[in-house]
Amino acid sequence: MKKCIWIINQYAGSPIHGMVFRNYYLASNFEKLDVKAYVISGSFSHLYNPLPPTTGQFTFEKVNNVDYCWVKTPTYGKSASIGRIWSMILFMLKLLFLPTHKFQKPDVVIVSSPSLFPAINGWLLKRKFNCQLVFEIRDLWPMSVTQLGNISTKHPLIVLFSMVEKFAYQKADYVVSLLPNIVEHLRNLGIDDKKFRCVPNGIDMIEDMKEKKVSIYDLRKKHEGKFILGYTGTIGTANAMEYMLQAMKKIELNTSIQLVLIGDGGEKEKYMEQYKDSKNISFYDAVPKNEIQAIINEFDVCYIGWHNSPLYRYGVSANKIFEYMLAAKPILHSINAYNDPVQDANAGITVGAEDVEAISEAILKLHQMSEEQLKQLGQNGYNYVIENHSYLNLAKKYLRFLFPDYQG
Repeated sequence: MKKCIWIINQYAGSPIHGMVFRNYYLASNFEKLDVKAYVISGSFSHLYNPLPPTTGQFTFEKVNNVDYCWVKTPTYGKSASIGRIWSMILFMLKLLFLPTHKFQKPDVVIVSSPSLFPAINGWLLKRKFNCQLVFEIRDLWPMSVTQLGNISTKHPLIVLFSMVEKFAYQKADYVVSLLPNIVEHLRNLGIDDKKFRCVPNGIDMIEDMKEKKVSIYDLRKKHEGKFILGYTGTIGTANAMEYMLQAMKKIELNTSIQLVLIGDGGEKEKYMEQYKDSKNISFYDAVPKNEIQAIINEFDVCYIGWHNSPLYRYGVSANKIFEYMLAAKPILHSINAYNDPVQDANAGITVGAEDVEAISEAILKLHQMSEEQLKQLGQNGYNYVIENHSYLNLAKKYLRFLFPDYQG
């Protein structure tokens, strides 16, 4: 019987249901590499659109080549809310009654954050099936909550999260992180370096998405003759969008440059109201996953920014960067971090985080570049992401340390 991997993440979406996509693409490529994979996820996330249909507490669905088990979880309002915490707790409790007889016995259980509580379920499954346990850090909870959300480390919930986090590291056979320097954090918690593996974020190699030229918004027609600076993704607190908006306000007399923001999020309505009179800024609703590359293809330059936070000393690995690179588009990156994929690939311009002056200057510099210069930056990024961040290669990287006899 072939090997089997269970992936547990309360917020594991799919190309049908919306973000997040990492677990789906890893599972899909495990299947392509002849390893059975299941994704066990919650039925509600503020990022799903549409929600998966559910009947009862556990609903099984096949999404393309991946078997999902949707665990019924309650809805909640804001992403940062008591309702979301309650949903996390219920997800953990319901996993105690997971109908494991409907799955192939696991050789490995991967528990993926941000929710930490399922690490307890992972440990119980490890004992029950005598299998390997991997704890995968996608968002560094609770540190990201305290530093980006300005919450005290002494808050009772943060203390609880910290206890569960350390438990997860201690009980896991491997601690996998998307971030290259997370080992520093593990050392501070007394965790053995030998457990650590870095498996960054990646991109799906679906070429027909890349080749699609016109998006549902037809941005080239709507902003004819404009130099389009674009962003796709969540418009929320963590995305540091206010500095780009301030930079666009600063250069608004240059009417040939248009900022296009595609996505939804907690800060979107506030920004739309704040910049309603800015003719060089346009907001659009989020689009399905299979439309993203078509949207990006219409940009001249792509943007991603971060807060100036010590959290990023551990590194970054944003899917958005790799989607931009897959579209062969130059990138404006505003960041202070341990690593910088844009700089590594020579795929655009990097400036400091939260630096409005530097962002505005970089926009003007990119606008003044020739078409050939922009094309070369985009090609550099494309070459880099194909070589280093295809999900097929990342799945192989996983299998090589999980199964030492794996020959792929």
